[in-house]
Amino acid sequence: MATNSASLNNEESKISFVLFLVLGAIGALTPLAIDMYLPSMPAIAKDLGVSAGAVQVTLTSYTLGFALGQLLHGPLADSFGRRPIMLAGIFLFGVAAMVSATTNGIDALMYVRAAQGFAGAAAAVVIQAVVRDMFDREDFARAMSFVTLVITLAPLAAPMIGGHLAVWFGWRSIFWVLAIFAAVVILMVLWKIPETLAVENRQPLHFKSTMRNYFKLCRSGFAMGLIFSGAFSFSGMFAFLTAGSFVYIDLYGVSPSEFGYLFGLNIVAMIAMTTLNGRCVKKVGSHAMLRFGLTIQLLAGFGLFFSWLMDWGLWGTVPFVVMFVGTISTIGSNSMALLLSGYPHMAGTASSLAGTLRFGTGSIVGMIVATMPSGVAWPMVLTMAMCAVLSALFYWVLGRKA
Repeated sequence: MATNSASLNNEESKISFVLFLVLGAIGALTPLAIDMYLPSMPAIAKDLGVSAGAVQVTLTSYTLGFALGQLLHGPLADSFGRRPIMLAGIFLFGVAAMVSATTNGIDALMYVRAAQGFAGAAAAVVIQAVVRDMFDREDFARAMSFVTLVITLAPLAAPMIGGHLAVWFGWRSIFWVLAIFAAVVILMVLWKIPETLAVENRQPLHFKSTMRNYFKLCRSGFAMGLIFSGAFSFSGMFAFLTAGSFVYIDLYGVSPSEFGYLFGLNIVAMIAMTTLNGRCVKKVGSHAMLRFGLTIQLLAGFGLFFSWLMDWGLWGTVPFVVMFVGTISTIGSNSMALLLSGYPHMAGTASSLAGTLRFGTGSIVGMIVATMPSGVAWPMVLTMAMCAVLSALFYWVLGRKA
């Protein structure tokens, strides 16, 4: 029993479609919980007799619970094992979804959504530690590339699914579907995901030791370099998600349907980069693929800046946005592979800190862009360019020093 479960069955640890499916389902929980009910917000406000702003607070409460939960679930997973923390988090996520479906007050919905975000953070954090336990560094990058892709793709499908559910069955059906999905994910975890942290590798859960681990990571230039390299790359995409529709539609005259096609180009690029990363990372290593992704993103950032400076318009902007967003999964998966391979015995804690800082940085960048003028392109363009520069600097100055 002293053997890590991952090494029990090396053949089963091979990346397979079924394992991809399970990992993707786990990673999709939070994107679905955030985006599925967005189209139904007006209906929720009308049904509960509150303002639109009051309903929007339920989204903020979820993201707040999610950010805070990441700080706790990682250390818990390092102490009690990956599987029980993941299963408990998904179970409570499903319970919160059922309570959300039956609530009749906006205050109750706000608190329950915060609890759901807190519980959902367990899956988001622990999944990275599980994959790190199961695979070596390069295979980790391949697996996390896929998970990152699913996490990015899920918000595209979620509003369409939620919109149809709200029209056909009412807004409460969205939360019932989330609860059913959580139950399915629990069964998939029980079936396919073993306990991956050996008992002798678990760390006692003490507040002082947990804080000491966090401080150890924060004092490490290597860890901070990799974390913020991934965080600013992710934040550049947040800038586009915040302002892209206004720039494309209001400024460049693109129709809403055409915007969907242009947005799809980003996904095509991300799929292509994820596939390339999966094929090459075993041969050249995570450092090389991370440098490759950062270089492309940096070129995209400079391209966006010069496109805005030279007033090249829509078709001077779209290709560089596609290049930028296409690198997100490559940069995110390889930076996490390098980080977690550097701290294998506190992978959960490292994953928690990285997730909180990535999500927090992206949220701050998104809010900054949202406060800027919406009728011009420069807030989005300059923010994305700056994020590309900061992402590259954090890696080349700090993160590449193993």
